[in-house]
Amino acid sequence: MPLPKAELHLHIEGTLEPELAFRLAARNGVVLPYADTEALREAYLFKDLQSFLNLYYELMTVLRTEQDFEDLANAYLARAAAQGVRHAEIFFDPQAHIARGVPMRTIVEGLWRALGRSTENHGMSTRLIMCFLRDESADSALETLEAARPHLDRIIGVGLDSAEVGHPPAKFREVYEMAADLGLRRVAHAGEEGPPAYITEALDLLGVERVDHGLRCMEDPDLVARLVRERIPLTLCPLSNVRLRAVDVLAEHPLRAMLEAGLLCTVNSDDPAYFGGYVADNYHAVRDALGLTKEQMRELARNSFRASFLEDDEDLRSRYLAEVDAYEFGDGPHGTPGRG
Repeated sequence: MPLPKAELHLHIEGTLEPELAFRLAARNGVVLPYADTEALREAYLFKDLQSFLNLYYELMTVLRTEQDFEDLANAYLARAAAQGVRHAEIFFDPQAHIARGVPMRTIVEGLWRALGRSTENHGMSTRLIMCFLRDESADSALETLEAARPHLDRIIGVGLDSAEVGHPPAKFREVYEMAADLGLRRVAHAGEEGPPAYITEALDLLGVERVDHGLRCMEDPDLVARLVRERIPLTLCPLSNVRLRAVDVLAEHPLRAMLEAGLLCTVNSDDPAYFGGYVADNYHAVRDALGLTKEQMRELARNSFRASFLEDDEDLRSRYLAEVDAYEFGDGPHGTPGRG
């Protein structure tokens, strides 16, 4: 049985496996420029962020109907549950779909057809976070928030993703202020490609409660001290960082040093269909590459629930934390393989 954990940095569009992409393409009459699933899987071996984003948006064209979004979410939930995920806070990118003529209602209601039954069908609690694309305009973000108003019973928060460099958090200050007024939780990608200053901007100008990625905070000791002092969670995605060249090899990932510095780190999968593994695969990988102890693994799992937006159900958070505390690792210095 895997270590119980929450996943807090997961783009639902990034869970689109080649087999499902071809099934949805056939259903919707979309012709993909790949001979078969194996050819598409080879394309997933991209070389940089831009080639990843090109493929990512290209494959989104197969998502057209509520059923498509429901199938996508259910496929993720089944995989995540098998890897020990008990709670997931899931990102989606409405602008990328609306630009193709897919209405906000279709996206949200399709996802909710799966998420609304996630406890019953998969033994997982779920929340939905709407992300703004930072390489789109601030006006587009405002329009997207307005389009989401009728669906805020389904959406708990807003995030900020896509290409970071050249698109500082300050660009989205107004829409984050509006989101705060609507009672939405606030997170943002910062400090992955972008400098540590982007993390500070996200905190000070956007009022974020959690930083997605954030690994470059280690370049600024004062920022590290602030993140520790204010207990700001960081949602790290180790396999993603290697695939997108934020770190050269996993053995050089700063996660261990971040934990030792007292940062509230969590481990997540980001876009697992593209980056070589789901969340337990990320746990296994950092355990092996960084020599994490069983208690450090347990602390990562505890952190994932502490950092989650479960203030509406503290009893549930407590039950999840109790599951982590009661978990028994396998033999060996880091637990037996497959049990992270």
